[in-house]
Amino acid sequence: MADLKYLNRLAKDYPNKMAASAEIINLKAILALPKGTEYFLSDLHGEHGAFIHMLKSASGTIKAKIDEHYGAVLSERDREDLAALIYNAEAELARRKKSEKDFDDWCATAIYRLITICKSVSTKYTRYRVRKRLPKYMDYSMDELLHADDDANRSNYYAQIINSIVACGVAEDYIIELTEAISRLAVDKLHIIGDIFDRGAHPDTIMDFLVDFHDVDFQWGNHDIVWMGAATGNWACITNLLRMNISYNNFDMLEVGYGINLRPLATFAEKVYGDDPCEFFRPHILEENKYDPVPPELAAKMHKAIAICQFKVEGQRIKAHPEYKLEKRLLLDKINLEKGTVEVEGVEWPMRDCNFPTLDPANPYELTEEESELLNALEASFLNSEKLQRHINFLFSHGALYTVFNGNLMYHGCVPMTEDGEFEWVELNNVKLRGKELMDYLDDEVRKAYFAPRKSGETGRSGDIMWYLWLGGDSPLFGKAKMTTFERLFIADKATHKEHTRPYYKLIKERPACEKILREFGLDPATGKILNGHVPVKIKDGESPIKGDGLLYVIDGGISKAYQKQTGIAGYTFIFNSRFMALAEHKPYTPLQADGTQEFHSPVMKIVETMPERLLIADTDQGLVLKEKVVDLEELIEAFKEGIIKETY
Repeated sequence: MADLKYLNRLAKDYPNKMAASAEIINLKAILALPKGTEYFLSDLHGEHGAFIHMLKSASGTIKAKIDEHYGAVLSERDREDLAALIYNAEAELARRKKSEKDFDDWCATAIYRLITICKSVSTKYTRYRVRKRLPKYMDYSMDELLHADDDANRSNYYAQIINSIVACGVAEDYIIELTEAISRLAVDKLHIIGDIFDRGAHPDTIMDFLVDFHDVDFQWGNHDIVWMGAATGNWACITNLLRMNISYNNFDMLEVGYGINLRPLATFAEKVYGDDPCEFFRPHILEENKYDPVPPELAAKMHKAIAICQFKVEGQRIKAHPEYKLEKRLLLDKINLEKGTVEVEGVEWPMRDCNFPTLDPANPYELTEEESELLNALEASFLNSEKLQRHINFLFSHGALYTVFNGNLMYHGCVPMTEDGEFEWVELNNVKLRGKELMDYLDDEVRKAYFAPRKSGETGRSGDIMWYLWLGGDSPLFGKAKMTTFERLFIADKATHKEHTRPYYKLIKERPACEKILREFGLDPATGKILNGHVPVKIKDGESPIKGDGLLYVIDGGISKAYQKQTGIAGYTFIFNSRFMALAEHKPYTPLQADGTQEFHSPVMKIVETMPERLLIADTDQGLVLKEKVVDLEELIEAFKEGIIKETY
């Protein structure tokens, strides 16, 4: 009866034998196509320009296609100019308008060349799927240009269409849309392995881009999870998030991008720290604010004010959650104002700043009345930011703590492990779990904390579980013994700043630990891979992103400018297509110059595995779903033939 009920529902979409047969033919054709190209990126940290360039260039694949088709026809300079047009069409069009004597003629030539590249990157798709990725109103003409097969008449047919585009005055829009289509077709599926937010100036721009991307998934990072917690109104998450972004001068993103009202914080900070230079709290300025410039002096005061609020709120959460084992972060009560020192794990250290006007030594974790009012106002801003809530909802609907896809396991931080290579038992909410079961439980609890807090197992304030995952010693997203925020701000001696990583990061250098993790998540070590982020790979110090004898790839290579001095490069893209797996190692991104020019660097590509046979969609997870549908449709046809279900026309 269950099967019959399902077949009757299926018959609503395929009401007769011909309709069902047509869909079977379509699905079997798709199964025979080459597997689409998957791109894996990690630790974007708000670097919107570099990230969008990586996608537009398909990590060097677009330039390779241009060289393949035009290497013997165009000079290297002309091929680079064509690549620049695809990477940043608006800028290149503006430059060409000034430099070309016959701009219309240049546009016509550009369209012809772009069609060649578009056709090259679309060969893995059905014509119907290509048409779906073409822009509205221009899809018909682009489809005709891509699929005109009459060699005898092609040049005349092309000329008529392209000349009409120019004559109608839409050549520039057409070129922009065509370059967008090339980018959409070059990358079939995108995996973001954590940390879209913090440090860089515009994670909001990255999220806007990804919301419109045709196929993307996320594996949440520790920086993402603290934003997800802030979206629940959790004060510990809000104060952490604001401290980090104020410290990186990200006022445009906070106030203009997400509409977070920082005026109450600015007013409070100016009042409390009016005579305090807060010199150790001055922001790192990686990019200037365009719309909301805040003087560095005021930013420093805001930074210090929100940091003190953070330490107070965190102290309250630590005491409310002894199971989190975060007592080492309780440092406000270890300050000796008379001596100007603080005791950290039994050792007394001199402090470089001892001005704490809002701190009550008798009750150091109690917020003043003004601090409570401030945090209430900030909470209201986060809860009522429509754009922020929309972006966080997208992270939930398209994301997870980990993902298994096409034989690969993706997660941001780590799977907690002991020194001897066993999975670590972690107890939260009176539940003790490890390995895959721990990851599944935490994923479920994070969703409940945001959507249905009454059904979650956490105690205390909703979103505490996100705050724990941001900095907890056993958190799979943090992977370090403790976070040393207080020490970095108030103690000069860098010996106190070290954040020691957990055993996982030593274990994954060898194959056995990686095999153990793959098997835990139901994957075969003979074919599966682990894609990991979180800890920057310091290429300049001789580190390699390849771990466990080629079973695990750490692809945090420093897209964030804040890390590039440590890593020596500007990020990785891991690429998995029908023929090979490869690592693309990127050089620093060069922004658009005032004269309209932009320098692009091709990444260094290293193939890490070649497929024994070209992979088809039939060999993928999508293929399994399509094969199941074929079987269902075949059963529906039998039901039609036997008269069990009536055909309609």
